[in-house]
Amino acid sequence: MALTAPRVMHALTAAYGAYAIARPDHLARGLGETPNPQARRLAQALGVRDLATSALALSSSPGLVRAATVARVASDLGDAAYLGSRAGASSRPKILGVTLGWASLNLAADLIHRRRS
Repeated sequence: MALTAPRVMHALTAAYGAYAIARPDHLARGLGETPNPQARRLAQALGVRDLATSALALSSSPGLVRAATVARVASDLGDAAYLGSRAGASSRPKILGVTLGWASLNLAADLIHRRRS
């Protein structure tokens, strides 16, 4: 299995997923909220989702790796829409920067990989 730009991004996403499961209060703080049970459950659910999509990148099938990348970009855009609408005015730019930044990096990794292949 070759180390490609999409696989690097999936490894980083898996690391974040593990962090979100282990330290779920980070999400509430990022949203400008006091940590609470609902935000913890959301953070852990996002962590599980990120680990699941990243696991697809372990496949030797280029199609599955691409599908994982498409799912990752779609998830980041969904996170931007949902979390951006939930964040307070002072936290919104940071939330949008992180979510849209990850979507952009994953898209760029996919484009770089496709051009090199």
